[in-house]
Amino acid sequence: MLFNNNQTHTARSAGTSEKARMKVNEKMLSWADVIFCMERRHKQLLQQRFSLSFTGKQLIVLDIADKYAFGDEQLVAILKEKLAIYLE
Repeated sequence: MLFNNNQTHTARSAGTSEKARMKVNEKMLSWADVIFCMERRHKQLLQQRFSLSFTGKQLIVLDIADKYAFGDEQLVAILKEKLAIYLE
């Protein structure tokens, strides 16, 4: 959603929870150059589950509480602010 119509970047979204609509997987991590996590515990979960998938990758924690529904307007505003430097 945030990277729609961005000529420079392509993005995918996935969750670490078993309840996530789209769960993060090895293929997604291999595809990504940069991986953004909302919370430190998400980073830890990814590192535990997919330890070998992060070689040469940036793993960035945005420090956003994981309390929002997908597409929540407030979350989108926070993400736009936190990701602004990456969307340039």
